[in-house]
Amino acid sequence: MNEEQRKLCRGLIMSPRGSREISKETFLQRFPSAVDDGGLALKWLDEAYRARHAKDLDCSLIVGFVFGFTPEHVVILCRLVDADWHHSHEDVVSALDELRTPAAAEALFRATRWVPKYLEFDDSRALASKAIWALGKLAGGEAESKLAILAASDDEFLRNAALKQIERRRRSVVR
Repeated sequence: MNEEQRKLCRGLIMSPRGSREISKETFLQRFPSAVDDGGLALKWLDEAYRARHAKDLDCSLIVGFVFGFTPEHVVILCRLVDADWHHSHEDVVSALDELRTPAAAEALFRATRWVPKYLEFDDSRALASKAIWALGKLAGGEAESKLAILAASDDEFLRNAALKQIERRRRSVVR
């Protein structure tokens, strides 16, 4: 990805006023190879991962959030959860949360237990919190199993957050 393409991607970011620098339509006219079949070009995520290029990853994620992620993105997003060369872990977890696939349960679980160096200052544990919420929204036994492990954790934050998700899941099943 070149700098002009990165600028186009950043133009898709929604401002606090609810507008974008460029429209989705203009983006597609100026950068038609960015999107395949309504989803982020997998090639970009893979290239950013292989090259360990954080700026290209950021841009790929922006396009994914604007145009949508597909189940084909799950494998690369799960790999990105563990990569230590970028600062987009919360966005990667959010993308996995949008996809709501049980195939992401293990990666989301790993995101609850690892604090990247750049997030060591974050006492609110936003990455772990997002990952636990995402686990709580997944159907199936693997997500339940991961939440049960977290609920038995010595880490008070993880334990309490997991217990809340387990309770939330129970309440939603009862209704």
